[in-house]
Formats: sequence, structure tokens, C-alpha cells
Amino acid sequence: MKLIKHGRVIDPANNIDEIADIVIDDNGYIKEIGNIAESSTETEYDYIYDATGKVVAPGFVDVHVHFRDPGLTYKEDITTGASAAAAGGYTTVICMANTKPPVDSAETLKELVSREKQLPVHVLQTANVTMGMQGKELTDMKSLLTAGAVGFTDDGVPISDERLMVNALKTCKKLDVPISLHEEDPALMQSAGVNKGAVSEALNLGGAPDEAEYVLAARDIMLNRKIGAKLDIQHISSGVTVDVLRAAKKMGIRVYGEVTPQHLASTEDLVLSKGSLARVNPPLRTEEDRKALIRGLADGTIDMIATDHAPHSAEEKAKPISEAPSGMIGLETALGLIITHTVRTGDLTLSQIIKALTVNPAQLYKLNAGTLSIGAPADIVIFDAEEQWTVPDHFHSKATNSPFIGMSLYGKVKTTICSGRTVYQDEG
Repeated sequence: MKLIKHGRVIDPANNIDEIADIVIDDNGYIKEIGNIAESSTETEYDYIYDATGKVVAPGFVDVHVHFRDPGLTYKEDITTGASAAAAGGYTTVICMANTKPPVDSAETLKELVSREKQLPVHVLQTANVTMGMQGKELTDMKSLLTAGAVGFTDDGVPISDERLMVNALKTCKKLDVPISLHEEDPALMQSAGVNKGAVSEALNLGGAPDEAEYVLAARDIMLNRKIGAKLDIQHISSGVTVDVLRAAKKMGIRVYGEVTPQHLASTEDLVLSKGSLARVNPPLRTEEDRKALIRGLADGTIDMIATDHAPHSAEEKAKPISEAPSGMIGLETALGLIITHTVRTGDLTLSQIIKALTVNPAQLYKLNAGTLSIGAPADIVIFDAEEQWTVPDHFHSKATNSPFIGMSLYGKVKTTICSGRTVYQDEG
């Protein structure tokens, strides 16, 4: 057995926020929580972790990562991606399906799932909504679900055809699985990756206006009004989209929302200093948008924090901003960005961010995760919310495309435990 003692245990799923001890049994499950350490002897345990002054929480769950496997593994692969996840405190991640080839067939999916099962953290896989991500023909969702898909998405490519979208929503409703949508209407886009506004004008780029996001999001939310599928609006960046989501929930429409750490922490101004490293779809927007995203998390309009971990090679990101691909890695900087820019500012509590990182995403996907309940798998992260650290120029990820390298953050992951096994230990 293992003992984690004297930590500040925060488990929003059970409304726990107190100093307590946790016992993990020999099969990797949580056996007991409470005041245990003082009434037991050290010889009872194979491993004792003194978590005094640290937070002990459920392992984080990320519903939106790109591990570039198969086909683009020069950027990342499932092994390096899993290592980055563990270093960031994540014990469960869900991979997007915009790979090469895309995950639109049971054959591709089964091969990928078989490899993902061998990894030290739980790596799950989505499949595509449409064949080849072309937006013309639905995949065989039922067979893909049987083959191991946990949800469906064409992330990276919006779906323009309303009739096709309705059919996709109806199918996902019938199968009771999430459908996750990238909402950027191509008809309203001038150029991707940089917000249309002062910064895009300074860089002589057309830019991506926020109406490209909120108009398409509003369309799909309203299409789902009578259907009631588990609709997930991915990586929300616009304050207006938050308003749309809030209104939809008040109407009783079934919809969920994600926000990334980078959109909570940064604005379009980061593009001026970091160039293509800060180019991301949807783009970093204004301070007004950033504050609206934080308010959306605070009042429950936005359900989940998801990294949209998007690795690219150094050569690709070294291109001029108009040519470089959009996206940044995010698993290893997520906690620090969130704590530094939302918790330490007083806008959110640790319990609120942990809820968005654990139980909320786990419930959407019906996962046995995101909680420290007795009998639950011992998926646990231990972090120091007060520790200050500088983002290094190397990562567990294969990629280094982060605009936050060299920045000082608060909140350091110390240990990650998955199914009772230590899968990451901070060397610092």
C-alpha cells in the first residue's frame, strides 16, 4: 500500500477541500481518505509521500490533445505525448482525429487504440465525424465506437453543411457520445491564427474575426436544441461565444464548452513579441475576451479547461507568421498558466479550476476518472500552488513550440500517479 499524507486534498466531485491523507491499495485504487497517518505505522506502507504544503487532487483530464500519431510523428507521437501529459499532471487525455491518415476507419482506429493501451497514462481516442474530414459524408460512427472511439470530431476543420451537421448530432445522440466542434466559419475568415484587429493590422494580416467563431457556434447550438446531443464547443476564444453559450444553457439546450490555458492567460499582444509561436486557431483575442472567458469559467458557463496541445516542429514554426502552422504545446505549462493568470489574480479558486480539469471533463465522457472517491482508480496529481518556476526551453514533449518559454509561472506539478503507479516525479 501507499500513503500520501498531510496534503491539501481538493476533490470537487465530493466537495472536499481539507488537509487529509490518502491510502492507495496494492491494486492501484483509492482505499481510504481521512486522518490516517497519525494512527498508522510506517511499516504498513511500501511508499509514503509527505505532501505537506502541497495540493493533492484527482489526475487532470484533457479532452483535447493532438499527439500527431499516425503519420505526423516528427511533431509528436503517443509515447512522447503521454510523457508530456504525465509531466503536466494529466492522467487521462483524449486525442483528436486529424492525423495522417485521419481516424475515419475502424482499421486505423484499432491499430492506434492497441498502442495507446500500453502507455503509462490513459490515452483515449476520438474518430472523425466525416470521411477524410471533408465535410461531405459521415463516417460509420457506430462501427468506430465499437472499435474504441470515445467521441467524434473533425477538430481543425469546421463542418459547413447544416444537413450533415444535423445528421451527425442525431447519430451522436443515439450513440450517447460527445461530438466536439471547431467553430470557425471559413466564409468569415480572412486569415487564420491571429485575431482580426489592431495586431493583425500591424502585421498586415487579414486576421480571424470573432464572428467566425460565435456565428458558427450559435448555428450548431441551435441545431442541437431539439436533438440534445452531447455538443462540445471546442477552445472558445470570444467573449460573445461565452454569451451565446450562457444563453443556450438558460434555454435548456445541451451544450458544453472548453477553454484553453493560453486563452485564459494571454491576449493578441503576445503575437507581437512571440510571432508564430503565438499563432493559434482560434486566435488569442483581446483583454475583454480573456476576462469574459474567465467569468464564463467562474459561473459554470464554460465547463472544461482543455489544452489543445498542438505540437509542431521548430522548422515549421520558424517560418514567417503568415506561413507558419497554428498551434502551441500546452500540457506541461497548463497548470502554471492557469494558477498564475486566474487563481493568483483572485478571479478563480483552486477548487474551480480543478473542477474544470477533472470531474467535468470526466463526466462528459463517462470516464471512471476525475475523482478521489474511495474505490476509484488512484489517478492523482500532487502540485505546489505557490512554487515559482521558469518555463524551460525543453519539454517531455517532442516539440518546443511554446510562446511561454522563459516566462515565470506559479504552480508546479511535483508528482503524477496513474492507476497507483508514479508516472512523473519532479526532479527540481
